[in-house]
Amino acid sequence: MTTEERLTTLEQKLAATRRRFRWLLVGLALGLGALALVRASAARVPSAEAQGAAGGRTVRAERFELVDGQGKVLAVLAVDADGPRLYLFDAAGKTRASLGVTATGPRLDLFDAAGKVRAGLDVKADGPSLVLFDAASKGGALLLVGAKGSSLNLIDAAGEVRARLVVVADGPGLFLDDAAGKTRASLGVTATGPFLGLDDAAGKRRAGLGVTADGPGLGLADAAGKTIWSAP
Repeated sequence: MTTEERLTTLEQKLAATRRRFRWLLVGLALGLGALALVRASAARVPSAEAQGAAGGRTVRAERFELVDGQGKVLAVLAVDADGPRLYLFDAAGKTRASLGVTATGPRLDLFDAAGKVRAGLDVKADGPSLVLFDAASKGGALLLVGAKGSSLNLIDAAGEVRARLVVVADGPGLFLDDAAGKTRASLGVTATGPFLGLDDAAGKRRAGLGVTADGPGLGLADAAGKTIWSAP
């Protein structure tokens, strides 16, 4: 197999792997769009059916408020159209934690003293996710675990994903993006071996380095994608 054929094989493997990674970014958009939602449930609580079967005296209401000695509300347990929710407030009246369950699953959100969400944990049909935010609730990190693999995404202050570390059936991969969202560097390992790819601002592969069973290969390409140098 020639160097150009090996590089072509590596490019095909990389393209297939990238397609499998795209699903992981869908959870990021959903997580960022649900900052104001609270959807988590307390663990180890008997089901509604089990509680009803237990009999005895029952207090039923749509909303409970817990207050301190001065009458300030510090906790609210309520049920609305989205499902049950628990809110916990600090002495200044700021929401610091929320727990609830909606049709998509349970969610826990933690807020700072300014009322900005800084951490969120939820479980949806495709798996759990954990998101951590900066003080502006834009930059941070997102960890996703799904049926096809797992992903750690690092987000800049503008809310753009700049680095992705993924593990899927084909193997692990690291992708680094520029401010425009274009992948500029890719490092991974597939069944055929490790690869390194460097792309230009237009998303064209300009340099590729890989190792297969036939040996190592290095190639350089022009802006049109035509190989201008390769080795061996």
